[in-house]
Amino acid sequence: MTDHNHDVLVKVIRWLGYAEDDLRLAKNTLKTMGDKCPYHLVAYHAQQSAEKCLKAFLVFHNIDFPYTHDISRLLELCAQKATWAQDIQNAEELTLYAISARYPEEIEEVTVGDAHRAIEIAEEVRKIIHKVFSDKDIEIPPEI
Repeated sequence: MTDHNHDVLVKVIRWLGYAEDDLRLAKNTLKTMGDKCPYHLVAYHAQQSAEKCLKAFLVFHNIDFPYTHDISRLLELCAQKATWAQDIQNAEELTLYAISARYPEEIEEVTVGDAHRAIEIAEEVRKIIHKVFSDKDIEIPPEI
């Protein structure tokens, strides 16, 4: 186990737990609701999952981050400590969904394909972040 501050690790685990909840909700909603599925909310929760994973990394490294849903900005901050940040630049696509769930006039309708893609990207972000913490012998919430 890492010798990182216990309070910081508790916060990291909390962020990752919330990220897991968002991704679980997105996947289950997409799977169970069929034609009545609110795809914009699936994409929103996928975005939230990725955002919270990145924020967990920033908390671990004691990097202050603004109150933002901008994945691009969070990746910039992560890049201060991580070379992997440039490998998941496609996660920037998710930022749009943080807006679309709140302001329906801001973007076009979210499709089933968009929802699947959002989940795929969120899973990619989660996989990378989980590996980072696993490599540091930090126990993280189980994957879905």
